[in-house]
Amino acid sequence: MDSRTTSRRTFLSLSMGLPLGAALAACGTSGPTRPGAGPSGGGGGATATYWYLSTQPQEGVRTRTMERFNAANPNGKIVGTILQNDAFKTKIKTAIGAGQAPTLIWGWGGGGLRSYVQAGQVEDLTSWFDQNTALKDRLFPSSFGAATIDGKIYAMPCETMQPIVLYYNKQVFEKIGAQPPQTWGDIMDLVPKFNAKGIAPFSLGGQSRWTNMMWLEFLFDRMGGPEVFQAVFDEEKDAWNNPIALDALGKVQELVKADGFIKGFSSITADSNADQALLYTGKAAMMLHGGWTYGGMKQDGGDFVSGGHLGYMNFPPVDGGTGDPGNTVGNPGQYMSISSQATPEQKEIAKKFFTTELMGDQAIKEWVGTGAVPIVKGADSAFGGAEDAEFLKFVYGIAVNAKTFAQSWDQALSPTAAEVLLDNISKLFQLSISPKEFATNMNAVIGK
Repeated sequence: MDSRTTSRRTFLSLSMGLPLGAALAACGTSGPTRPGAGPSGGGGGATATYWYLSTQPQEGVRTRTMERFNAANPNGKIVGTILQNDAFKTKIKTAIGAGQAPTLIWGWGGGGLRSYVQAGQVEDLTSWFDQNTALKDRLFPSSFGAATIDGKIYAMPCETMQPIVLYYNKQVFEKIGAQPPQTWGDIMDLVPKFNAKGIAPFSLGGQSRWTNMMWLEFLFDRMGGPEVFQAVFDEEKDAWNNPIALDALGKVQELVKADGFIKGFSSITADSNADQALLYTGKAAMMLHGGWTYGGMKQDGGDFVSGGHLGYMNFPPVDGGTGDPGNTVGNPGQYMSISSQATPEQKEIAKKFFTTELMGDQAIKEWVGTGAVPIVKGADSAFGGAEDAEFLKFVYGIAVNAKTFAQSWDQALSPTAAEVLLDNISKLFQLSISPKEFATNMNAVIGK
């Protein structure tokens, strides 16, 4: 990877010139403390702390991975605390700002990690990876892009690759005698057809805001290629005023005005998985969401997945657009950093976790079992006998064939710019600001 990462990281360099490619971060009220709770962790030795996301089935994999580590290391355990996605983002920023972060800092890399590095709150792992080449070589090289700041590695890439996917309910499409959309024009044509049958064209957990963002990420890419957002990422003056960007912002508002989304979408949260339920119960026909939601729909949707009723595809091209329809968006992995405020003993526990259970064979097997593709080389060899082999191969194919696998905007940008972005995206979808107002507001935080 090019060393120009984060604030000047080559956004376009997250391309799939390597086997398997990059990954997308999973997104999910404070939860309970997990194994080893208590000052001593129950083993009498040093204790490291770890906060992670609560959404199932990912939560279960993370918990069991930690439990296996604790069983093997009774004198150096990890205490875990689970939090929902939005609560986690707020709490981790506050804790890091106060110098009270957990030992293990889970995250998405990119702009958020850069802010931690600038504040001196995370360990430089470059030399440690140089000493642990077998571990580094086991992971996909492209996954290190969002872990690298100014040529130095500050996080351990981990878990899975999960691009954003356009899901659809096959039974609902059969009900109206329609086929999945092959273009943006098809999407707009399907909207009145589904509404006429009392079915929402698209489910959307709009209260979470980042779910709305996925629409803009794809529209920008399909209409003008990754260069459109690259200009924002490169902090070019007034980059949001690009005519293609303004056109894309207008297109999403046209979809909102046409009742393309479930009524009341601004009050639906992704953390609750209510948006997934709307799809598998047939109340909505389609849903644009992360690859991690496959596991949730399989677990909670009855026979929706096992019965073959779930369809999935990459986002279709936009008529007249110049972007490559094979591109995808997301994050190049999930990431684990070590707090610079941790004690030497806690740091050693964290590093031992990295080299043993975090991406160990059992963890890889369990991630595949959730319907996700781990970022470990050779993980695809486990697909053949997997229950979800078809979906796993689909995800693998998207990542391998995409010329660009771009990191999610709110993770690529600085926390300051990302918060303004999410706030304005929410307003855009609520039709309370125009595309031009959106661009003006976002241009004001370029480089901040």
